[in-house]
Amino acid sequence: MPTLLVINGPNLNMLGRREPEIYGRQTLADIIESLETMADDHNIRLFDFQSNAEHEIVERIHQAMDDGTDYIIINPAAFTHTSVAIRDALATVSIPFIEVHLSNIHKREEFRAHSYFSDLADGVIAGLGPIGYELAFLAASEKIC
Repeated sequence: MPTLLVINGPNLNMLGRREPEIYGRQTLADIIESLETMADDHNIRLFDFQSNAEHEIVERIHQAMDDGTDYIIINPAAFTHTSVAIRDALATVSIPFIEVHLSNIHKREEFRAHSYFSDLADGVIAGLGPIGYELAFLAASEKIC
């Protein structure tokens, strides 16, 4: 059974409460529940992981190399603009991934426009809200099924 890992970075545990005018009212649990339903429909094993700590995300990416993960969907959140460590982890494991952002990082503050991950990613989805995760799931499932 193909395996998909969804990684969420800092502050995404606050979805639904954090700046709903930017990030919407759905919680991270709502998003993951939707993806779990899709995974069941596509016969894909889904793991999800959220952390506010960079080193925990790096360690989870390393673990993916050994746990049979076929594909990663990652919303690095604020680490998008700062984390060479997470970038290096993704490059090390060589597991294909899609980068997802709820908001359009190119329409926000200038510092948010740069991503340390986009040039490694199979694709980038930004600005579509929670449906961006579903679109990333569909794209990933096409590649691993």
